[in-house]
Amino acid sequence: MRQLLFFVVLPAIFFSCSNLKLTTENKLTPSLKLVSSIEIPFDETFQNTKVGGLSGIDYDAKNDLYYLISDDRSMFNESRFYTAKIRLLENKGEGVNFQSVSTLKNETGKLYDNWNTKPTTSADPEDLRFNPKTNTLVWSSEGARVIAIDKEILQNPSLNFMNLKGDFLENVTLPENLKMKKQEKGPRNNGTLEGITFDKNYKNIFTNIEEPLFEDGNQANTSKGGLIRLYRFNVKTKKNTAQYGYQLEPIAREPNPKGSFAVNGVSAIQYYGKNQLLVVERSYSTGTQACTVKVFLCDLKKATNVKNHPSLQNQKLELASKRLILNMDDLGIFIDNIEGLTFGQKLANGNSSLVFVSDNNFSDKQKTQILVFELIK
Repeated sequence: MRQLLFFVVLPAIFFSCSNLKLTTENKLTPSLKLVSSIEIPFDETFQNTKVGGLSGIDYDAKNDLYYLISDDRSMFNESRFYTAKIRLLENKGEGVNFQSVSTLKNETGKLYDNWNTKPTTSADPEDLRFNPKTNTLVWSSEGARVIAIDKEILQNPSLNFMNLKGDFLENVTLPENLKMKKQEKGPRNNGTLEGITFDKNYKNIFTNIEEPLFEDGNQANTSKGGLIRLYRFNVKTKKNTAQYGYQLEPIAREPNPKGSFAVNGVSAIQYYGKNQLLVVERSYSTGTQACTVKVFLCDLKKATNVKNHPSLQNQKLELASKRLILNMDDLGIFIDNIEGLTFGQKLANGNSSLVFVSDNNFSDKQKTQILVFELIK
């Protein structure tokens, strides 16, 4: 999300506006320990491109290679993704070495256009994932919904498959509630497909919208969170097979001045285990430079499949459960606009790492951070 982005463990909750039930499981909760923080300089360039807007990350374990996608709408350079090595010495970050950069192509094989000059044929990349079984990538674009007196842009979000050179292969079939509409129905602008993750066997793709659909209720505010949907797609058929409701936390801080821009939404997801996802909620409020970023373990096992529910309002259904794993406010360091995460390289002690990346929005007031955590089960 170009402007910027809390879960509390609750037993069973019924909301006044809807019969929505949120459950939690009494299981051992994993924890995350920060082992390294790396900052990529604002003026970093690679092969004549400006390194910034890093919104998604994934790891190819076989080749010890990270894929990172930029959310540049071809305004600084062509829409693109990078490969990189992250150097760790005794688990401490030594730096990031970029290896290659590839441009994204559309269905006709052409580059995406500049949002400022040809918005309807541009892209808004948000996340990408590597499939080692097919040696291909899948990436998401948020699309756009701009309704103004002098301008109307309705561009659907998309999940696109491509080869390692960025050439378009195919895309998924979107359900109707992910298509942009002139009336206030469907996705909000800049609040659609934000995170992607494959399941363990690469048979399904999970993705999420960042903010609630219009028909699912209001956006999060400082007193109440909204309801978003998590989507599951079959990799082979490219069809949507399930949708699940998920309860956002309220916005973490009151904006200053009061009434100015503030938001909380899901900025990234990562498959963790059967029916389980790691979910990143990112809250941002005007007047506070840092973001409040929380990581939850989400369980879909008992959640209602709401694929055929036109709205999540006034429905009796069970939401995905969630348990707080980490509040990055507790780390004692500045945290910027976290938008991507992946399981990364093994650490020196053999434990798994979890790697986060922040999107600096191509602003010298923000930071591109690579945060490496040790996963402790």
